Amino acid sequence: MLKNSSAGHVLGILPARWGSTRFPGKPLHLIAGKPLIQHVWERCRQCERLDAVLVATDDARIFDAVHAFGGKAVMTSPDHPTGTDRIAEAVKSVSQASHIINIQGDEPMIDPGLIDELAQTMLADPTLDMATAANPLDPADPAVADPNVVKVVTALDGRALYFSRSPLPYFRNAVPGLAVLRHKGIYAYSRSFLERFVTWPPSPLEQAESLEQLRALENGASIKVLHTSDTSPGVDTPEQAAEIERMLSSTAH
Repeated sequence: MLKNSSAGHVLGILPARWGSTRFPGKPLHLIAGKPLIQHVWERCRQCERLDAVLVATDDARIFDAVHAFGGKAVMTSPDHPTGTDRIAEAVKSVSQASHIINIQGDEPMIDPGLIDELAQTMLADPTLDMATAANPLDPADPAVADPNVVKVVTALDGRALYFSRSPLPYFRNAVPGLAVLRHKGIYAYSRSFLERFVTWPPSPLEQAESLEQLRALENGASIKVLHTSDTSPGVDTPEQAAEIERMLSSTAH
């Protein structure tokens, strides 16, 4: 369950919007009898390093559903260009939050331990602006060349150097122990950095790759990348939701 931390106040925020080109109303799609957003909320409630969890939405139906299952939600503008902008508005309602974790509202099997690790990483190192996560891929995995799969490379101290939809790095030479890292879309921020980030205009590399984390790097941010074995899938289509339901059913027995 959620616990307070003496080092700071960590707020988990789940951005959840109604509109989706591929899957309208996705947050309220029922999986194993519960709305998708409720599954993610319940995972977050298992965390030990989160002081609070909040759903940030632009739709009254999602707002009402979250409150119906006992969660907390805040209404935000429908005009935000990104989930990060939505989170920045939502955090204004929680003045005590010193750190924020952006938890994707469509990952119903997210590992609570990973969320805790991100929170602890931020609390332990005041020099960090952000933290995120990645898991290793085999260089022969088709995902390496898939532009829908974001890759990241890091410095020797584990801080992000670059994110790309292209294969990254390009292996001209074999390097033992060097893995391709698949970026997992979960982010932790210091509050002060998040408030600065949303004031910056979209950056050139961000626009080229359509990856807003590049805006942070282009403005000199320090992003720690945690290696994780969590490969929990997200839900982008009704077909993926059905597959998640089958996975949840199999683990329940």
